[in-house]
Amino acid sequence: MAFGLRWAGTGVFCATEIRVQFHEWLAILTGTLVQAVLLIFVWVLARDILPIALIGALVYSVFLIGQRVLNEAAYVRIDHKLNELYHASPMSPEAYFLGMSTGIFLAYLPPILVIAVVTIVVAPFGLLPWGVLIACLLAVWSVSASLGYFISTLFKDMKTIWPYSSLITNLLGIVPPVFYPLHLVPEGWRWLALVLPTSSATALVNGAAGLEVLSGEDVLLAGGSLAVEAIALFIFGIYWARRAAREA
Repeated sequence: MAFGLRWAGTGVFCATEIRVQFHEWLAILTGTLVQAVLLIFVWVLARDILPIALIGALVYSVFLIGQRVLNEAAYVRIDHKLNELYHASPMSPEAYFLGMSTGIFLAYLPPILVIAVVTIVVAPFGLLPWGVLIACLLAVWSVSASLGYFISTLFKDMKTIWPYSSLITNLLGIVPPVFYPLHLVPEGWRWLALVLPTSSATALVNGAAGLEVLSGEDVLLAGGSLAVEAIALFIFGIYWARRAAREA
């Protein structure tokens, strides 16, 4: 019973967050603008890797949820100073963290589904790759949302957050082999790509879909790293939500 009470209010706050995000409908519509531009470039310049780029666009779109969580949590705390009110309510800090993260994810899901439909049309895969994709997307969401919430608590000015948010997004979402094949990475650096959450997720899906050839060691490294990062960061996110609430 006590465990259930810790998560009481998650659904209500999730629904509230969805309504809040829907007021920013233009931000939702443009949430896949970067992905669309990159896909157009791939379509024109390297059409043979378009299926890989589409999977990368799905992973990158979910990874951007962390940036939305970062901005929303910081905005609520810094500009509106409402987090003290939320933490003073019966809702637990972890319910606040999970409700916000889930609500933002669901609000930004429609444009992600559009990319998924395009992927089905352009490169239809079997059930196994789609199962791997869904599992990897959930893991990437866990990593990005937890990381975004944590970073949001480290600053006292919204202007200070923006450069760090863009830096993390580009370093983890654009530079690694997310929109391009893993085999283009020099062999000595390939291990790094397989432990980063975004590129490890795309590598696993591409391998399951037959778009990349991965060894057993590659699959173990990518899958193990992504699973550990998702679970560890989610647990850390809950811990940090409680700590941040005590310090509020």
